[in-house]
Formats: sequence, structure tokens, C-alpha cells
Amino acid sequence: MRYSRRKSKRHQVKEVRYRINEQIRVPQVKLIDEAGEFLGVMDTHKAIEIAREKEFTLVEVSPKEDPPVAKIVDYGKMQYKKQREAQKQKALQKKTETKGIKLSVRIGKHDIDFRRKQAEKFLDSGNKVKIELNLRGREKQHKPLAREIIQNFINEIKKDEKREITMEEPIKYKGNGFSVIISQKI
Repeated sequence: MRYSRRKSKRHQVKEVRYRINEQIRVPQVKLIDEAGEFLGVMDTHKAIEIAREKEFTLVEVSPKEDPPVAKIVDYGKMQYKKQREAQKQKALQKKTETKGIKLSVRIGKHDIDFRRKQAEKFLDSGNKVKIELNLRGREKQHKPLAREIIQNFINEIKKDEKREITMEEPIKYKGNGFSVIISQKI
């Protein structure tokens, strides 16, 4: 089966397109100059001439108003500022990941302590933690013990008074093991 290499439209960010100069098809516009002052309602052709005299571009800022609002701006600078603003917004977005911790029914005390420290480190960095305990073979007969191991592991993490742990979803049995997702309240 062939896979499409095209990006799906669902994940693409919609880019705002402005009409400039001759692309503005309405007969009249509300004109704002480069200083931000309202110059009044005038013909589109006259507004384009004024913008060209000042060596700027006429940009339709608000096309849904009646008549549309057009502004005299340096279009290259405007695009640059929008691009920088979008980059800043992207940088400020916090990305949370779900980190995984795997336990077993026959896990030792030292291993539990090591995994607890790892889980605390993940929670402190703002990530969610998915705790999994897979049952193999005859271990499947000891479901209450497995649930108890996970609950004790969560209680060990909760012992620290500074940390408030919330269970995103309760401990549940899926397939051949138990899983739970926990996160830290900030």
C-alpha cells in the first residue's frame, strides 16, 4: 500500500492572506495612513495612488466591514512582524509529554526507588507519567497484587508534601496489564 507524502490539511496552520493594491476589488475603502490616522472613506484607486506617492502599499486590513478598512503600510515590514510574532507564540507554547514507567509484580525495593525518582523528575519538569504494570503467564491470577503495587508506587510519590499528584484516569486493566496516568498540579 502506498502512503501519501503530502501533509494533511488538518495539521497545517491557516495563514492570513491580505489583499494589497489592485487585489482590492471594492469601489470604496475606509483609509488609515501609516501613522494610524483615519483619512476618511474614499475611492480605492485614489487610496492606491496616495499609498504609491508615499512609497508604501495599500493593504486591506478588515475586509468584512462596510466599506472595508484599508491601511497604508510597508508590506514587507508588516509580514516580517507577523512572522516574528508567530515564532514567539510558538516558542511560548508549553509542550507536555507523557513519559512511561514500567513496573512488574516481582520488582525489587531498589528498582521501585529508582523508578520513583525518575517519575518525580518527569513530574517536576511538567510532564505526565504513565505507569504500566504488565502481567505475564500466571501473574495474571494476581490482579489485586498488581493493583496494590501500582497504588503503593503512587503513594510513595505522594509522600512529598510539596507535590500534589492527580490521577488523570483511574487504575484500569487493559489487555494484559494495568495502567494509570498521573500528573502534578502546578
